[in-house]
Parts: sequence; structure tokens; C-alpha cells
Amino acid sequence: MKAKVMKRIVNGQVGIQQGTRILFSDFATGGPMWTGQGDRAIRERVTFADGFREAPAVMLGISLWDMDHRTNMRADLGSENVTKDGFDLVFHTWGDTRIARIRVDWTAIGAMKDDDDWDVA
Repeated sequence: MKAKVMKRIVNGQVGIQQGTRILFSDFATGGPMWTGQGDRAIRERVTFADGFREAPAVMLGISLWDMDHRTNMRADLGSENVTKDGFDLVFHTWGDTRIARIRVDWTAIGAMKDDDDWDVA
């Protein structure tokens, strides 16, 4: 797999923001990730507490997964629509997979806004 283009931080001020999100708890509610079949997805917008100067690099990790052991464990986790203000957290599964709940931890790293930055739009 080819590496993505390197993200360069020019101003030298790097910001790191982290968070955690329980995407769903469908076992408790009888929701589609637990009771459904076929393609299913959950999408949630994450808004940064402080905006970055430009879209940061976003890293995701599943910190809790509670799945039915009698079905195949299929999961696809990703970030989409990354901007300086936030990103969409997307979890996808398919087939007969039954997922009770998922918790995702995220980290965003990028150039920070600086008090000396001018907004000349």
C-alpha cells in the first residue's frame, strides 16, 4: 500500500486533540447493529474544541467492541470530511455481523491557529 502525502506543519505550532465516543449501544436498545442484517453504518460528526489552522491528521482506534461470537466479526472504521473544525466518524459493518456496542478513541494532530495569524479574506 502506498503511503499518503506527508502533511507538513509550517508554523511549528502543533496541536493535539483527543476524544472518545460511544457510537452506539444497540444491544440495550435492539438497534440495527445488533438486530439487523446486510450493510449498516453509523456516522457521527466530531467537532474539535479548538479549530486547527487547516485539516489535521486524524487517527482512530476501537477502544471497546462488544460483538456476538456466533457471527463473523466485520468492521470498517474511518474518518471522512476532515476539516479544520472537525470530521465525520464512520463505522460500517455488513452481512450477519451482530455488534452490541462500539467505543472509538480519536486523536487529531495538526497546525494550530496562532494569535499572530491574519485573516485577510
